[in-house]
Amino acid sequence: MRDQAQIYPKSWSKKVFVSATIFNSLGRFILLNLLIAAVLMLIQCPACLLSFEGLKSIFPEFLFSFLMSSTISFGGFTVENYFDKRISWIQQPVKRLVFTTGTYLLYCFVVSYILITLYVVITVEEVTFSNISWLRILTNTLYPIIIAVIIIAIFISRSWLFEWRNAAIEAEKLRSEKLASQYQSLKNQLNPHFLFNSLNVLSNLVYESPDKSADFIQQLSRIYRYVLEVQNEELVSLEEELVFAENYLSLQKIRFESSLEYFVEVTDVSGYFIPPLSLQLLLENAIKHNVASRQNPLKVFIHQNGQSLEVRNILQPKSSQEEEVSGIGLENIKKRYELLSDRQLEIRKTKHEFIVSLPLLRVDNREFKDEGKKHTME
Repeated sequence: MRDQAQIYPKSWSKKVFVSATIFNSLGRFILLNLLIAAVLMLIQCPACLLSFEGLKSIFPEFLFSFLMSSTISFGGFTVENYFDKRISWIQQPVKRLVFTTGTYLLYCFVVSYILITLYVVITVEEVTFSNISWLRILTNTLYPIIIAVIIIAIFISRSWLFEWRNAAIEAEKLRSEKLASQYQSLKNQLNPHFLFNSLNVLSNLVYESPDKSADFIQQLSRIYRYVLEVQNEELVSLEEELVFAENYLSLQKIRFESSLEYFVEVTDVSGYFIPPLSLQLLLENAIKHNVASRQNPLKVFIHQNGQSLEVRNILQPKSSQEEEVSGIGLENIKKRYELLSDRQLEIRKTKHEFIVSLPLLRVDNREFKDEGKKHTME
């Protein structure tokens, strides 16, 4: 019994809401057509509105104008609603225009012909159905048809604009969802990729030096905490990413010691953002694809060049037998920049160096919506 008592008020309130909505729509419809009829009377006989006798004399015409306007307007709404569900303005615009216009004008002609005939028979005593001039009635339908053309033009414009707007919104929503899905897929590559490579390095260190491997594990735990913190972010501040990059390089220093040298020179970090783990992927590529030894230490440089961050390394390529290509690093960063900004990754290779230039992005405005985060960037 208690469940029914809980459900009944909800059902009752829903019915009240629907009824109120219909009542409000009907009220607006009636008010609009009364206004149209009043304007028509004002155009036809302005002096009639100044006296009671004048108002009385034009009342039949006012009632007829209201009835005609209501019928024509109702037909416009009905025709539009009917074809909205069957023929799309976007996919079949010509067919929709022909069917909508043709159906509505035919409806208006039939309705206006019937209403004018009834009005003449009722208001003119000498006229009956047996002696009525059907040709004259046909001529009198010209005025309602002209009004109908104006109304259908308004309905068509309104319907087309609404459908075009909805189609544009839907297309943008699908595009945003697609981009978000692509970006999330790219980010999902990073965690297992980073963890797998770190564990691979650790497995080598265990055999080389237990002490180094212990230090490596402690440093790795601090670094991986950052990886987990930024996994859901589209952008991170340059300052945070630089701190992470130096921690990552110090982690690799445990393994390579004097075989690896790195230099970081960045003077202005305020207000700049880059995709998370971009530096880590570039540094990892530099270490993985180049020889690092005490005789020929691998040198890595990170420095700022205007609104870009350059990562350079000395070219000391490994042989093709030693090199492992995962296909994640540069391509991952490139695609993330394509999804986030119009600025693109720049890759240069000289005789002695490999250089990657990361655009530094500024976040001018940040909005939060139901579908996720939206960034507007330079």
